[in-house]
Amino acid sequence: MKKYSLIATAAMGLEAIVAKEVRDLGYECTVDNGKVHFKGDEKAIARSNMWLRTADRVKIVVGEFKATTFDELFEKTKALNWHDYLPVNAQFPVAGKSVKSKLFSVSDCQAIVKKAIVQSLSTHYKKTGWLEENGPLFKLEVSILKDVATLTIDTSGHGLHRRGYRTGQGEAPIKETLAAALIQLTNWTPDRPFVDPFCGSGTIPIEAALIGQNIAPGFNREFLSEEWDWMSAELWDEVRMEAEDLANYDQPLDITGTDIDHKMVKIAEENAFEAGLGDLVQFKQMQVRDFTTPKENGVIVGNPPYGERLGDKPSVQRMYREMGQAFEPLETWSIYMLTSDEEFEEQYGKKATKKRKLFNGFIRTDYYQYWGRRKRD
Repeated sequence: MKKYSLIATAAMGLEAIVAKEVRDLGYECTVDNGKVHFKGDEKAIARSNMWLRTADRVKIVVGEFKATTFDELFEKTKALNWHDYLPVNAQFPVAGKSVKSKLFSVSDCQAIVKKAIVQSLSTHYKKTGWLEENGPLFKLEVSILKDVATLTIDTSGHGLHRRGYRTGQGEAPIKETLAAALIQLTNWTPDRPFVDPFCGSGTIPIEAALIGQNIAPGFNREFLSEEWDWMSAELWDEVRMEAEDLANYDQPLDITGTDIDHKMVKIAEENAFEAGLGDLVQFKQMQVRDFTTPKENGVIVGNPPYGERLGDKPSVQRMYREMGQAFEPLETWSIYMLTSDEEFEEQYGKKATKKRKLFNGFIRTDYYQYWGRRKRD
């Protein structure tokens, strides 16, 4: 099978987690800003789309070269083996971006790349005139950074955060990919209780259940590259069968999501049902200040309101204080909170064991980590 140069794109701060996932799939990789580079065959394309929980997309690198003039961009693009990827009737829109480069007009770069590919395919397929573009879709991108052009094809289609289970959401939903990363940054294992006291539409508890039973995040959806003739249906069947075999549906889980808003609790229940996890995750309406539990060695993960969204800062900070008081007796529990409020530790009443900078969309946040004292049985 042919080897492809692949990129798993990642949100800022999540590159190392994506890289670990790529390595866990058996592929060596290198890490760059917002990207994890690895090599693999057609099966690697399918498996990485199926299994990567924290990556945004999987892209094929068709070519990378220096280009400081439009002529250079045209000739070097045209020289690439586009016929290895695109059939004669392929639809291939070209997106673009340019940073710190002489070729700064993105629309011109897109038009030139498009024209070069048309010429390349026309020559190979011995076609005259325009190509019909009524076949399978290939989403191309020309990205120019410091005069180096990278030409890629998106294999995912919709971003990998689109798991296919979210039928409803609230005003400020967390991306499924970030939710999975928050869980993977904890010390939680499936035999321990897990609680999200700000569950909203249920994304964090649902992602925890998928991780807990080793269910592939892409199991319930389709990918753009499934339409391509060189990515066979048998290959995708094989990858889905592998995912089915590796799922541990018998793993018991103790996962709870609570929220102050009963409407969100209802949406969370519907989303869990859509994900096939209706019986595995418990949701209930509750304020965080009312949380108590006799259980030991649990993990709490939350994405509470920040004060810059869903409410004003004084009421949010009061809630942080109440949360600190409610969680104080939970000596054996580990607690992880994501917020952009730089005064969080002060309001919560305790300095974090560790904190990590992450981005929730475009909002810079810190992930505050409080490690519990593990009680041995």
